[in-house]
Formats: sequence, C-alpha cells, structure tokens
Amino acid sequence: MRIVIAGGHGQIALRLERLLAARGDEVAGIIRAAEQGDDLRAAGAEPVLLDLESASVEEAAACLRGADAAVFAAGAGPGSGTSRKDTVDRGAAVLFADAAVSAGVRRFVVVSSMGADPAHQGDDVFDVYLRAKGEADAYVTRQDALDWTILRPGALTNDAGTGLVRLEAHTGRGPVPRDDVAAVLAELVDTPATAGLTLELISGSAPVSVAVKSVAGN
Repeated sequence: MRIVIAGGHGQIALRLERLLAARGDEVAGIIRAAEQGDDLRAAGAEPVLLDLESASVEEAAACLRGADAAVFAAGAGPGSGTSRKDTVDRGAAVLFADAAVSAGVRRFVVVSSMGADPAHQGDDVFDVYLRAKGEADAYVTRQDALDWTILRPGALTNDAGTGLVRLEAHTGRGPVPRDDVAAVLAELVDTPATAGLTLELISGSAPVSVAVKSVAGN
C-alpha cells in the first residue's frame, strides 16, 4: 500500500511510519519544515513538503494521488493558541479530507481526541481544541466519498507500548502509549471493514490485532 500521513513529523506519525515501512508499505509524510525530512527518512518515509494551513485543496490532492490510504495525524500541538486549533486541528483536517476526495483516495483515518465534540462548551485552549477536533470529525463523517475511521485515543503517554489495548465505541477515559496508538492505526489502515466507525482507545487487555478485528466485525 501507499499511505500518505498528514502531520508526518508528529510523535504518533513517526511511530506509524516506522511500522508501515517495516511491513513493506510505501509511506509519505507531509511536513511543514524541510529540516524535519531527515527524521522521516530515518523512519522509512518519504518527506513531502507542504503547509496544510496555507495549501489549496489542489496542492494537497497532488500529494495524495496514487495513494491507497490517507491518515490525518496533524495537530497544532501543546503551546499553540486558540487560532491554530482552528486552522490546524479543524481547518487542515477539512482540507485534507477534501483533498482525499479530489484525489480519489477512499480510505481515510483520522487521529482525533477523546472528548472531541463540535458542541463542546468553553473558551479555554483545550475547550477550543476539543471543539475544533469535533468539528473536523463531523465534517469527515459527512463525506460519502470517504471510507473513514475516526480514532480517539485517551491520555497519550511516552511509555513503551504493551500491544494490549481496549478499542471500542466508548471505552471511558484512560491512558494509552503513543506506541500502541500507532500500532492500532497501522491495523486500521489495513482494515477497511472499520470504515464508518468512531472508536475510543485506551490501554487494555486485548492484543492490537484482536481488538481491531473485533470492532471490524461489529
């Protein structure tokens, strides 16, 4: 498969790139800064330079043509203000979805956040973030031309992955290592039967492949 990842230099994305490259997939990661390219190459991914905050749908679609799947893993990140929650966490996700439709890439996986909700109330940065992620998720789910899956991890940690997770429509809150989020994403990309599902993810007791197969059968 050829898989294009938006937010290619993110912590989850770099882990995902290593997993996909190791299993023989062709991986491209979209980055904003050329100096991030070496990290992607080290992970086995091809760096693609494009700023999704300012790019056109046509420019983003050009990066996606010929891909079998797209993963939106970009985020404004901690320390960014409310305006970038809108331009990245919402705006870039919407643009990337439109680009996938334009490029004819049906399989579309989104790294969202537990608690994402377009109706979330509050004006703090995290409130704005959850609202932006919720608006982006809602937009993606309305695209009939996409076989979308929304993944909403719990509290992200840098602990070593265990390979054991809980993946359900509603898990309740809990932590999950970024290693395990990446492992679940790699399985989801390869499991089109999970299209149309919004899933929460925390650490649990089911091996990743078993957890993904279980939700795919529901």
